[in-house]
Amino acid sequence: MARGGNNPFTWALIAISVIGLVLLTLPTAALLVRAFEARDVLDQAQSRQTLRDALALSLTTSLVSLIFVVLVGTPIAYVLARGQFPGVRVLDALVDLPIILPPAVAGIALLSAFGRRGLLGESFDRLGINIAFSTTAVVMAQTFVSAPFFIRTARAGFSRIDRSLEDAGAVLGAGPARVFWRITLPLSRASLVAGAVLAWARALGEFGATIMFAGNREGVTQTMPLAIYERFGAGDLQTAVVLSAILLASSIAFLVAVRQLGDTGTTR
Repeated sequence: MARGGNNPFTWALIAISVIGLVLLTLPTAALLVRAFEARDVLDQAQSRQTLRDALALSLTTSLVSLIFVVLVGTPIAYVLARGQFPGVRVLDALVDLPIILPPAVAGIALLSAFGRRGLLGESFDRLGINIAFSTTAVVMAQTFVSAPFFIRTARAGFSRIDRSLEDAGAVLGAGPARVFWRITLPLSRASLVAGAVLAWARALGEFGATIMFAGNREGVTQTMPLAIYERFGAGDLQTAVVLSAILLASSIAFLVAVRQLGDTGTTR
């Protein structure tokens, strides 16, 4: 870049980059400015209560869904990366399905499967288990839409591992489980962390599938995105802006903490 500083192509790249960065950062900066101007809305008891309930629910459900995604998604990603069996391509395509489904369609699909009149809902209903329009439904919706992001990234990490390192561990007497825990997982740590961050961010921001499958019950299923939408729909733009800024700040804090933990683990 330095050698071709006077090249028109270089200047074109710089101009496009500046425009792109402005387009990416300006909305966030505008949100923070408007939120600072409207910060007095938090003096209202109702706004504070909505914030506490929605933020606590969002953080709790997104972390629970992330745990489930990592526990289930890691074996799936490993199978997709190493599998040679018939049908692996079909399984690979099925994993991507929640990504291409519109959020509202994903919510209807979950309702069709686990709703009171769904394929499995009637069986659950006989057992006294009601999933739809509950906090459990929120976790399921977040898991459904966020799992592919973790699986895709983890699969790429497993695929990049030098198989000779795993073979060396096996030659030295380590069983498959020990090779996986002591060699495969540590070598793919960066990809697993990146996938977890993407999955958590997608779960935290989930809206469409949640409102269709879990509803918008304050204190029960109303996550931060739903609370923001409700306040905006009610004409309370100031509260919606402040809640949006707080959700943004929470996301940034989580990302920084995870990146810091990832860097610490790498340096060790």
